[in-house]
Amino acid sequence: MDRSTLLYGSLAVLAVTFVTCYVALLILSPAPRKSRPSEKTYRSAKSPKDSQPLNSITDSASVDLTVVVPAYNETERMPGMLQAAINHLSKPALRNRTYELVIVDDGSSDGTADLALKFALGCPKSDIRVVRLEENAGKGGAVRHGMLHGRGRRLLFVDADGASRFEDLELLWKEMDRIAPNEEAAVAVGSRAHLVKTEAVVKRSVLRNILMYGLHTILRIVGVGHIRDTQCGFKLFSRAAAQRIFPYQHLTTWIFDVELLLLAKQLRMSVVEVPIEWHEVSGSKLNVVTDSLQMLRDLLVLRANHLLGRWKVAPAALRTGTVEDNGQKQ
Repeated sequence: MDRSTLLYGSLAVLAVTFVTCYVALLILSPAPRKSRPSEKTYRSAKSPKDSQPLNSITDSASVDLTVVVPAYNETERMPGMLQAAINHLSKPALRNRTYELVIVDDGSSDGTADLALKFALGCPKSDIRVVRLEENAGKGGAVRHGMLHGRGRRLLFVDADGASRFEDLELLWKEMDRIAPNEEAAVAVGSRAHLVKTEAVVKRSVLRNILMYGLHTILRIVGVGHIRDTQCGFKLFSRAAAQRIFPYQHLTTWIFDVELLLLAKQLRMSVVEVPIEWHEVSGSKLNVVTDSLQMLRDLLVLRANHLLGRWKVAPAALRTGTVEDNGQKQ
């Protein structure tokens, strides 16, 4: 076999390999999710039966804080978390801070939306908006939906299980004041990294801790190794940051936080990691083995799409009146 034949054969193998990998990437990459008409509305204590249209992240802020709560079959754990949030936000020291809670029922089958509305009716002085997705979109999809329709000058998303201490919002708020005094695009990340050697983490299963350390190693390769805890469900965004990040979020599974932080890094936003209190709450929907494998797959898909330029970051702030759905206006 001469050299030219060997060269052409090698090039052919490389070409076939590239095409195969690219086709696999197209298959594995999540398609943009279009919001249904009913999902662009909410119910509240003021309008429990007649749904009202949601606002847009591209509008000017009309409250100081939006709290987005993604919830999937959370009738057991969510009430305590909501009560803790209301107790804190209703403190006299915070009476000048206007807020809204946007509870996004992610296609639950246990009456989560109805329970959230019942809770709202019991707190008529609080602005609690209940949104229901017709089909499960994943935690990342529910967070993204709530963020795209939040009215806050700052927007927090928090897990419905109440594992994070809600009062620690003030720690994130203080750091946001420091890194973005003029409400520039910035993110304050609640972190459990300081708890690694405490009982809160040590008591978790050996398998879960092994997977945690493995994930951290992969994250360093992906490009967000500067954040020690990417997965804590307690993150605060300035409105400018939310406007430039969430319309370009693609992942809706457990690892969506990594994409948010990678986008923030690519956009050169200020990001600060803030230690918070946290405790494990039973009833997690996470399957340690299968979801860890899915996280690995999604991380590879994320990195490949960014390297190939298929997924792009926002070139500039969005214009008022439009919301882009993974690059497509809706």
